[in-house]
Amino acid sequence: MELTPLLGLRDVTVRYPGAGAPALAQASLEVAAGEGVALLGANGAGKTTLLRSAMALVRPASGTVEVCGRPTAALQPEDLADVAGYAFQNPEDQLFERTVRAELAFGPRQLGRSSERIAAVTAELLDALGLAEYAETHPYDLPAPRRRLVALAATMASEPRLLLLDEPTAGLDQAGRRLVEAAVRRARERGAAVVAVTHDADLALECLDRAVVLAAGRIAREGPARDVLGSAAAVPALPPTAELATRLGLGGAGMTRGAVAAALAARCRNRA
Repeated sequence: MELTPLLGLRDVTVRYPGAGAPALAQASLEVAAGEGVALLGANGAGKTTLLRSAMALVRPASGTVEVCGRPTAALQPEDLADVAGYAFQNPEDQLFERTVRAELAFGPRQLGRSSERIAAVTAELLDALGLAEYAETHPYDLPAPRRRLVALAATMASEPRLLLLDEPTAGLDQAGRRLVEAAVRRARERGAAVVAVTHDADLALECLDRAVVLAAGRIAREGPARDVLGSAAAVPALPPTAELATRLGLGGAGMTRGAVAAALAARCRNRA
C-alpha cells in the first residue's frame, strides 16, 4: 500500500506582488516519512518560498500543497502546528519567551502535551543541542549562533512529523554544525521528514539523502545528494572532505566524512 507523503507540492506557482517573475514556478515535490531533503540553489532561487508554501505562510497562485494529507489552501500556519514545525532563517522571527526552557516548552504546551512529556522532551533537546547550561537564560542574552540552536530546539520540541529548516547551520561553528547534524539524524530516525534549505554541503551530504536544486523558481535538478552536490547546477559546491577525496582519487565525489576517513586509513595501511 502506497503511503501518503508527509509533504506534497503539485505544480505550485507562487507570485509576490510587484515581482516580475514567480518566486516558484510549477514546482512539484513529495517527501516521505523519515526522508531528508536538501533544498539547494543560489539566493533568490525560491527555496524559502517553497518552505513558506509548505507551512501555509504564502498562498500559491496555482497548484496544490498537502501536509500530512491535509490540503493547505484553507489552512493557517497554526492549523499545522500539530504536524509541522518551521525553523525560520532568522531566529529572532520566532523567539519571544523569557528563558530558553520556556521557549522550548511553549509549542508542546499549546498542543496540550502532558507536563511530564514536555519536561522530558525539553531536557533531551537542551542536552542534545548544547543548551542545558543556558536553560534559564533569556534567549536574547545569548549570541546569535546559540539563538539559532534555541530556535531549532523550540521547533523540534513539538515533535513535528514534518520539520522545515531554513539555513539551520548558518553562522554556526563546526561544533554547532555537528550538533545540528545529530539532531536532524535523530528526527529522521524517529520517522520525521526533514526539508532543509541550506548552503552547507556537509549538512546535505552527511544527514540528508536527497537534494533538490532550484533556479529561478523552478526545480532544475533532483536526485541523491551525493550525486547532485558538485554538479554544475548545485549551490553549494562539494564540502572540503569530499573535494579532498576527489583530488586523491579515493572514491566518488559524494563521500561522507566517515567514508573519506576510512578510505584514507585504508590507503595508509596498504602503504605501510
